[in-house]
Amino acid sequence: MNSLLSKKIFFVLVISIAGTMACDKKNIDIPPNFVTEDAYFSNETEFTRAVLGIYAKQTDFFWYNGGQNNGTMPVFILPGDDITCSDQEEFEQFGQLQPSSGRVTYFYRTCYQMIARANVVLEKIGDVKDGVYTTPNLKNYHKGEALFLRGLAYFFLANYFGTSPLVLKRVTTTDQLTPPSTSGTELLDQSIKDFNEAASLLPASWDAANRGRATANSANGFLGKALVFRGTIANAQADYTAAIAAFNKITGVSLVAKFDDNFAFDTENNNESLFEFQASQAFAFDNVWLDNDFDNAVGNLSCYWGYYDNNFALFGKSRFVATEKLRSAFEANDPRLPLTLDPTNRNFRKYVSRNKLNQPGVGSVNNPRLLRYADVLLLKAEAILQSGGSKAEAIGLINQVRARARAMVPAGTSPADRPANESDANTIFNWITTERLLELSGEGHRWLDLRRWHIAQKITLNNAFFSSNTNATMSFQAPKHLLFPIPNAEIDINPNVKQNPGY
Repeated sequence: MNSLLSKKIFFVLVISIAGTMACDKKNIDIPPNFVTEDAYFSNETEFTRAVLGIYAKQTDFFWYNGGQNNGTMPVFILPGDDITCSDQEEFEQFGQLQPSSGRVTYFYRTCYQMIARANVVLEKIGDVKDGVYTTPNLKNYHKGEALFLRGLAYFFLANYFGTSPLVLKRVTTTDQLTPPSTSGTELLDQSIKDFNEAASLLPASWDAANRGRATANSANGFLGKALVFRGTIANAQADYTAAIAAFNKITGVSLVAKFDDNFAFDTENNNESLFEFQASQAFAFDNVWLDNDFDNAVGNLSCYWGYYDNNFALFGKSRFVATEKLRSAFEANDPRLPLTLDPTNRNFRKYVSRNKLNQPGVGSVNNPRLLRYADVLLLKAEAILQSGGSKAEAIGLINQVRARARAMVPAGTSPADRPANESDANTIFNWITTERLLELSGEGHRWLDLRRWHIAQKITLNNAFFSSNTNATMSFQAPKHLLFPIPNAEIDINPNVKQNPGY
């Protein structure tokens, strides 16, 4: 056999073998060089990480976000009659609120990103194979956390936007990309449903390593709050009764002795706290210009309280201060007054008088308290009053909050107890609204209270109401500004979404 023939035979054999190997799927089924979804969710640790990813999305509500024009904290803390500033802020003037607002868009998108992450986890838990979960009750805990966080996102959407779409399943097909607007209290209804189911699944507490994760108390607290809100808006007596039942399931909590322990980095997750955002620091570098999805080691996990302490990162923008109405509402000897604001210049002190900043001097590890027991006590008093319950019991709950205030060292006589024999419901209701202003000011609750009381015709929101209490030139219109505009980014891609009236 000559050499040329030998080379031809060898070439044919090589081609034949290669062709045979190429037809074998095992030889072309090469594993990817990264973890795919199909390979994930194979053990408890991976499910835990996915659940923590839902919590992490809360950072987008509270971080600095590369500058004050992008941060969404003003959405929570600025509208209302407790906080004001000297700049032309859209969330105080209202007239500047437009569907093109970057902060409105970012806030709206963050809510739906939380919902999307929760829906994925709920889907995966529903499809999980036997044997993946080995720790007793952990599967239920994970499901409860996903439901709780989805309920929280819908609670925000209901109170700020009112009519945005309801998404309860993971989006996997094109026909799911354009869900219609909701109507009435549908979003609030869903948050109530999610909180209710979560309360039946979540643990009473977590170990120290997992402190800050949602508990049954967290879910029952927000369930009761959402029910009081729906009861106010829809004038539904049954909701008040159901709220009382939810509040009565809360156990093991109490008002802490020191009022300002509710706003300090070194007393987080205390006995009064039902749920907090766990502000922290990326272990390599907490970069306040990069979101927390940027990298495993670098990004932002902190909270920005610079609006209150006039941080340099405001770059000349006005700090947020207490309104004259808030300062005047305090009795002179109320110990909460100097812990809430500086009486001489109305500079706000909550969250910043005992703060701890991260590496850049901008991000803070001081947790925003999203729900605390004092809030629950006052909501329960309102529910009892509005449902025709014992007026003396409702007054007693108000007085628990006032008693904690005056018992702080040095103990005094102010604020004194409200008379327990008061029989006029309007007087008691006014006590509740005043106490909620004094106790919860600057914590992101006031606007949601004002709008629901306006809808129930218990107060009237108009330019005069706001202008007498703030530094801004108001352009408030009701009912238009009771809801934020649906962002243009949503309207442009979803023809089934309707813009809120007036925008």
